[in-house]
Amino acid sequence: MKKHTSPEGTRRMVVASALFLCMLLAGCKAPPLYRGLTQTQVQALTSAGFEETGRGFEFGSTGPILFDFDRYNLKPDGRRIVEHIGHTLMSAGLTSVRVYGYTDAEGSNAYNFELSKRRATVVALELIDAGLPAANVEIIGKGKRDPVGDNSTEAGRVQNRRVAIIVSPR
Repeated sequence: MKKHTSPEGTRRMVVASALFLCMLLAGCKAPPLYRGLTQTQVQALTSAGFEETGRGFEFGSTGPILFDFDRYNLKPDGRRIVEHIGHTLMSAGLTSVRVYGYTDAEGSNAYNFELSKRRATVVALELIDAGLPAANVEIIGKGKRDPVGDNSTEAGRVQNRRVAIIVSPR
């Protein structure tokens, strides 16, 4: 026994089939996310100098956002770098970051913790000025923990007076 379909029913089936096919094809064309980021976002991060780490994509693990001894003001070059990063993040649709501040091993733990928070705050404010929402910028002071340079040398201590910016979708 043959079932007859009305012209309206046939049109609906054709439209539904076409929509289904478009959704399938669109799903196949969309690049897969990498660690929660699109390929375009990953490319923007890497071209801005971010490196993939265990914590996400990180900028500044060994510079160039460095600070003078016992200071937390951004140098002009550092300010330009942070401003550029902020604009890059915004243009890539990345509006959530963690900003880690660090110090060298000179001074007490309590003092270095506060100094590292101030360094992170100064960088965070620059990112917010570049357009990132303040609520999406987390400030973390690490003090003298996690050094990247040898604290027994001046060159190593300079490397440790830094700020790192981390992007990792939650």
